[in-house]
Amino acid sequence: MHNFKQLKTWQEGIELVLEIYQATKEFPNQERFGLVSQMQRCAVSVPSNIAEGSGRTTNKSFSHFLDISYGSCCELETQLIIALKLNFIKKLEFQKIQSRIHIIQKMIFNFKRSLEKKGT
Repeated sequence: MHNFKQLKTWQEGIELVLEIYQATKEFPNQERFGLVSQMQRCAVSVPSNIAEGSGRTTNKSFSHFLDISYGSCCELETQLIIALKLNFIKKLEFQKIQSRIHIIQKMIFNFKRSLEKKGT
């Protein structure tokens, strides 16, 4: 078991949540229950699944939650692209958030690989 608050991947995930909440503040009101809600839930899912997995008793189980977190990153990036194409977000902000998503994805991938090498 790991202390999730000490995991750099979890810490980056929390920063991603803050960026998404800040970015979606400027979205049109009619998107509050659509794209805004979906993006915020995806962002929250990233560090939440890392935290949940860290409490599991095996590395295999933790790895499963890292998979879910990685998938949430992919889903969030798709929604970010949609927001850009709908002109809900500026290109520079898009690039900043997309960069953080890619960093987190690499961190998750590498962490998952290290867990798999350790075994149970």
